[in-house]
Formats: sequence, C-alpha cells, structure tokens
Amino acid sequence: MKQAVKNIDILHKIETIEKEVMGLKLSVLKKLSPTGKKIVSLKGILKGVDVTDKDITSAKQSLYSKVGI
Repeated sequence: MKQAVKNIDILHKIETIEKEVMGLKLSVLKKLSPTGKKIVSLKGILKGVDVTDKDITSAKQSLYSKVGI
C-alpha cells in the first residue's frame, strides 16, 4: 500500500514538472516570436549613388577610430 502511495506521489510530481516545463517553453517561444512589426526593407535606398573606396575608408575611420583599424 505504501508503495502505491509513493508511486502516485511521484507521478503527481512528474506531472507538475511537465506542466512547469511546458509553461517555460511557451514563455520562451513568446519572447522569441516576431512581434508583428513590419520589416522595413532598405533595398534600393541608395539607388544611383556611387560608393567609392574613399567613402568606405572614411566610414571605417569614423566608426573604428578608437579601436585602431
């Protein structure tokens, strides 16, 4: 009889843990899922603009001036 009670207690604890894990999974999935905000495409924003090597070098110096690249 004691063995049957122990088994029921263990099964109850396992079910409780399973429910908690499922809740954790759902909360993580909600945080990782997209928020519904529209993704803005920047494709074509620089249409007709010529980017030279000098422009790239200047941008690198501006961005990484403290790093020393």
